[in-house]
Amino acid sequence: MKKDKFELLIEQLEQIPSIGRKSALKIAYTLAIENKVLALNLAHCLEDAVNNIQRCDICGGISQSSLCHICSDESRLYRGILCIVGNPKDILVIEEANVFDGFYLVIEELDSIDFKNIIANIKSYDVKEIIFAFSPSLASDAMILYIEEYLKGENLKFSKIAQGVPTGVGLDNIDKLSLSRALESRTKI
Repeated sequence: MKKDKFELLIEQLEQIPSIGRKSALKIAYTLAIENKVLALNLAHCLEDAVNNIQRCDICGGISQSSLCHICSDESRLYRGILCIVGNPKDILVIEEANVFDGFYLVIEELDSIDFKNIIANIKSYDVKEIIFAFSPSLASDAMILYIEEYLKGENLKFSKIAQGVPTGVGLDNIDKLSLSRALESRTKI
């Protein structure tokens, strides 16, 4: 038996992280019944985003062109501070807190690390400090040690965001004040 369109909408909304059945039902009702204009605007925005958003060639963050607005801002590239994050969303979270004015690099897995590119960027942008802004975990600590060991000959200062970011919690689930304090109170490695 074919599912009805409303049930299919609910099921698709439930696929969004942190949206459960109840929330999906409320959202589906709002979009399909109460506010069809909002639904059509949302559909247009989603289509536009899917067709136009990509990864930045330098940092791996979210962008509408080959370079994101951060990597296009030369004043940020030449501040000498590189913040390495584990996910493009983390850049958005840190930028929202408005406490960092350097540039970023997304490293999601050890296998994806391009050390030649990292070293080229370190030299090109005169990087003096690398801040690791990973969610605390044993895997993150292992990645930090691996990167630090590989880059030890580059005359860099290494630091990581201070504890205050709970272990196992993604940066996108941290309030601005905690994230701000964690970045400001980063610790030397």
